[in-house]
Amino acid sequence: MFEKIANNEDRGQVGIGTLIVFIAMVLVAAIAAGVLINTAGFLQSSAEETGQQSSSQVTDRLQVVSTVGTVDAAGSEPVLNQVTVTVKRAPGADNVDLETTIAQWVDESATADLTYKGAANSTSFNTGVFQDDDSSITDSNVLNDPADRATLTFNAADISAEEDGTTQNVGISEGETVTIKLNTQSGGTTTVTITAPETLSGKSTVAL
Repeated sequence: MFEKIANNEDRGQVGIGTLIVFIAMVLVAAIAAGVLINTAGFLQSSAEETGQQSSSQVTDRLQVVSTVGTVDAAGSEPVLNQVTVTVKRAPGADNVDLETTIAQWVDESATADLTYKGAANSTSFNTGVFQDDDSSITDSNVLNDPADRATLTFNAADISAEEDGTTQNVGISEGETVTIKLNTQSGGTTTVTITAPETLSGKSTVAL
């Protein structure tokens, strides 16, 4: 009824072979698991970074509080020669560095890209302080509190002179519309559309 195994050495060889195959399978599985764990960690880090960047582009932007234009009546027709935009941090935004903010000026004749250089001219804008409890704006041009208010000053006369190649009646004419796009370092964009009143005569400043 029972078959007698004549050679016990054959049984040992079969057992060792099975053990080697098993160990090899365990090693392969361990290596594969390590690769999967590393890949999963990399994908998670990439997803978190992408999510943070996307969130920053939405939240880390400026919010416009008010816009005021200064009237220049020295020429034959009054124009707005300066625009001051008061801004604050948008709700949920982190600190916003005004020195790394880029402003794109778009009017009826041309487009100008403006950066912060401490002066308002044809290529740059200037900043000022409207409300700043801890001097973050004064010291480093950073909005770090929801209560902070900063002013961005644009020289419409210089921008228009650069575009038109003339110094006569330069600025924003009556009824003219200008769009200013404020892009923060995080990629958040705020669009400001201003339109000069139909008549500027007899006024020194106007709300836009």
